[in-house]
Amino acid sequence: MKSRLAAVAALLWLGGAALAAGGEGLTVPVKLPAYDPARHACRAPTAAGLQKKLVFVQDNRREFMQGVGRGLEAAARARGLAYSVAFANNDPALMIKHVGGIATDKTGAIVVAPIDPPSLAPGLKKVIGAGAYVGAIVPPPATSVLNAPQYLTGKVLADAAAHYIRTRLGGKAKVVLLTHDGLQFLAPRFTAMRDTLRTLPGVTLVADISPATVDKEGGYRTMKTILLAQPNIDVVLGADTVVLGALAALREAGKARADQFLGGIDGEPEAVVEIKKGDGPYKASISLASSIFGYAMGQHAADWLEGKSIPQAMDILPKALTRSNIADYERDTADPGAVYADPARRASYLKMYGNICFDTRDTYINFPWSSETK
Repeated sequence: MKSRLAAVAALLWLGGAALAAGGEGLTVPVKLPAYDPARHACRAPTAAGLQKKLVFVQDNRREFMQGVGRGLEAAARARGLAYSVAFANNDPALMIKHVGGIATDKTGAIVVAPIDPPSLAPGLKKVIGAGAYVGAIVPPPATSVLNAPQYLTGKVLADAAAHYIRTRLGGKAKVVLLTHDGLQFLAPRFTAMRDTLRTLPGVTLVADISPATVDKEGGYRTMKTILLAQPNIDVVLGADTVVLGALAALREAGKARADQFLGGIDGEPEAVVEIKKGDGPYKASISLASSIFGYAMGQHAADWLEGKSIPQAMDILPKALTRSNIADYERDTADPGAVYADPARRASYLKMYGNICFDTRDTYINFPWSSETK
């Protein structure tokens, strides 16, 4: 009875959002309030027989996801949780199998980077229903969703590029956008880039295309094709991993120049190395500090298993990395535990929303959450 009343109270607090039938969680978008760290604890899920174990269900080995894993592992170690990785190697069927195994072996907490969200959703709902913590990197369903304010993320990069075009390229530039418009959760970042570039009359968007794969190889192959029609490119924007591939193609073709502006999103280590050189085309990366949010999700997993109330959602705030601030960024990402322990530093990277715990787990998020939703 108490559990039922707690769930009803949580729904009223969420602004009257109704649960869909069949344990579907919150399917109608709601605007979450700020996370309340003082909210009273719930029961710990001890009766569910869950293991004190955290598993990262990882999609691929790009550096961004490796950073997530480093943060998760550090948090698990700090909180006494066993830690392992279920690596899917970009195979949706294998990821579904991993999640099915996790539901069977009573793992207490997972963090997942979904490859194909619709096909994975039924398995994740079973894990949630069993009482485990499920943290998702962007797509739901999950007890706690991690996202970035995607439009703002794209705008921060586009604003940096626009400033460079105005001040260094005389207001004129041939621009390539390497997008991921097929991923609805990431599409707003590219909308922001187009909106910003549209304000510059001297900009020509010579390519606006999604590489076949979101990795260096995809960026490399796409740029090689673009260069056949447009051999002189001034600006390339996209995720770091594909922009790094595009840089490799430009260098191979002898078309890389020091006055170009290549910029990406994710704060990939290789992009950081390029920026630190100071004399190459790579000028900026928008950090989504994956080790820091990974550490936070690991801490929330441990809190969940202790019966504490945790955030339903969390923003990782975009930071434009340049030569002037990279040293601070590298210090923070190398020691995410220190960032998490310092409220001011933590708030510069993370913003948390809503509250959920084991007793109110039927209010899990099952809609495309974004803090930017009106």
